[in-house]
Amino acid sequence: MIFWRKNSKDDTKETPANPVEQPAAVAVPEPVASPPAPAEPAVPSNWLAKLSRGLSKSSGKITQGIGDLLTKRKLDQEMLDQLEELLITADLGPRTAARLVAEFGKDRFGKDISGGEIAEALAASIAKILQPVAIPLDMQRAEDGPFTVLVCGVNGVGKTTTIGKIAYDLQRYKHRNVLIAAGDTFRAAAVEQLDIWATRAGCQFFAKDIGADSAAVAYESYEQAWQKGVDVLMIDTAGRLHNKANLMQELEKIVRVLKKKKADVPHATLLVLDATTGQNAVEQVRTFKEMVNVTGLIVTKLDGSAKGGIVVALADQFGLPIHYIGVGEGQEDLQPFDPVNFARSLVGLS
Repeated sequence: MIFWRKNSKDDTKETPANPVEQPAAVAVPEPVASPPAPAEPAVPSNWLAKLSRGLSKSSGKITQGIGDLLTKRKLDQEMLDQLEELLITADLGPRTAARLVAEFGKDRFGKDISGGEIAEALAASIAKILQPVAIPLDMQRAEDGPFTVLVCGVNGVGKTTTIGKIAYDLQRYKHRNVLIAAGDTFRAAAVEQLDIWATRAGCQFFAKDIGADSAAVAYESYEQAWQKGVDVLMIDTAGRLHNKANLMQELEKIVRVLKKKKADVPHATLLVLDATTGQNAVEQVRTFKEMVNVTGLIVTKLDGSAKGGIVVALADQFGLPIHYIGVGEGQEDLQPFDPVNFARSLVGLS
């Protein structure tokens, strides 16, 4: 059974297309008409405070560690070794920690040093690593079809909520016509959650029965989005462990099926990562990237983690765009990635 709901602005009378033989579509009642979309808001004024609070577990570890280093004034090799160890324990990883310490000690070795100078220098060096990957995701309709986004990740990272928040922002503030497709056909709760977000945002929504082929959901939702003139199609997928070959192959199948519609689809394949997993996120990125050519990252749950340094490690190791970070459950708690604010908050600077 296919479920499709159009938004209140869609007055076409077309019925969903079925590229493969399927039962007849079932109409779902339209939501109550939404008020006109408000002007796009600026970054919330309290976002920096939320980011600082969210990273407080990570920054607290770093600032305390910097204080412990300053048993003597002059920078020597022992202090550099301790600083490197501190950065590794903050989940920046050995490679990134070594890079930061080498840069820090280059012009300061043997000189007097203060805790404030260490923090400022680290913030500047971290921002330099992060700036090349802080790339906004510009989701504009393609010339001959919807801008298609495939969202993937392991279980429990917040994929469904993340899709809902981005779709809400696109539909309500950026005036895009969005269709959300429920490609997680294993969890009824995921379908219901996406439906709630679609209703809240005034988006179109596409789903099939629980247990349906997720590749068929992706294929048919693209066909639906193309016929309806949708600007952005966002496809949810079931959570899957990166070390389970059969589940990763299923994700690969979704991509293959979409490419039958158009060679450059999906236009973006986003991997959602839970910051609390720390260095395990490195292996997730490596595996998903090999299987489905991940094009960008979203890092969630930074507010509950002492492992915020993983964002820096990922940027340094993979160079993939980091489009969004999340520090809470609220609609405004997912924001485009700002490298300078993140770097300063990570080392306890406002």
